Amino acid sequence: MQRRDFIKMIGCAAFGWPLAVWAQEPGRVYRLAFVVPSPRQGPATIAFFDEQRRNGFIEGQNLAVVPDGFDADYGHLPELAAALVKAGPDAIIAGPARALQALQSVTRTISLIGMTEDMVAEGVVASLARPGSNITGISLLSPELDTKRQEILIEAVPGAHKIAAMADANAAPEYHMQALEHAARSRGVELSVFRVGGPGEITSAIDAAKASGAEALNFLASPLFSVPGSQNSRVVLDRVAVVRLPYLTAEAGALAGYGARIIDLYRQRARITVQVLRGTKPGDIPVQQPDKFELVINLKAAKAIGVEVPATLVARADKLIDERT
Repeated sequence: MQRRDFIKMIGCAAFGWPLAVWAQEPGRVYRLAFVVPSPRQGPATIAFFDEQRRNGFIEGQNLAVVPDGFDADYGHLPELAAALVKAGPDAIIAGPARALQALQSVTRTISLIGMTEDMVAEGVVASLARPGSNITGISLLSPELDTKRQEILIEAVPGAHKIAAMADANAAPEYHMQALEHAARSRGVELSVFRVGGPGEITSAIDAAKASGAEALNFLASPLFSVPGSQNSRVVLDRVAVVRLPYLTAEAGALAGYGARIIDLYRQRARITVQVLRGTKPGDIPVQQPDKFELVINLKAAKAIGVEVPATLVARADKLIDERT
């Protein structure tokens, strides 16, 4: 241990408070609001507040949270956005793009820390390097990742001639669906797209895909399907188990998952929030992107539905879920 690091550690211990807090204004209580699909006690949200605590922002001490906006009802975004802005928080953590756009329509001064599928293409920010305005956050690279997930699904179920893409009707652009269809055809696979308008349509869309003859499902990147601990993710898990179809999501699902871990993304967004609360303007903070992607293969679930995952794909997995897991 270097001498300066040792002195820093002793200083922290002596005062009983992390050095990070010294950047905060003494006696000030910072206020956060949320418009997110995650539940208040879900693993992603818990990770967010844990990262805030590591950086000196502790709920109940110098951090207060506006209670509404978790497990957000995106059918009433204008009303929710107006109510949260009226509450006057220092920053609002929001996403996907619809939530940010609703907030932008009622405030250009409160800092917004977003997480969307493609922040530039959705018109949320001017550029990744210089977002401008009152918004920054994380852009998920979802169009590129959806194509990669489709390739993995086709490889995982080599006998499948027809697959279905389950798309968030409020987020997936037509050009992206066409690109996926073209990529599937190049592999000799027919792709059908099922657009899901909201949580109440998830079950019927899965059933429709099954009835159409789909042999596997690719749930495209969207908080509508894949936020851990959310009601929607439970609906997906339960219904796919009933129809017995292999499927792939951004997080580890019944057969496989590929993408950045949502918990890691919430921690990343918490660190951006810390910068904002310490006084950096959102428009001066470059939009970040995921820097680590994980392929998870669920051998236990594959066995349950009678799918044998090719050994070449298993060998590439970052994590395997099997009978011992």
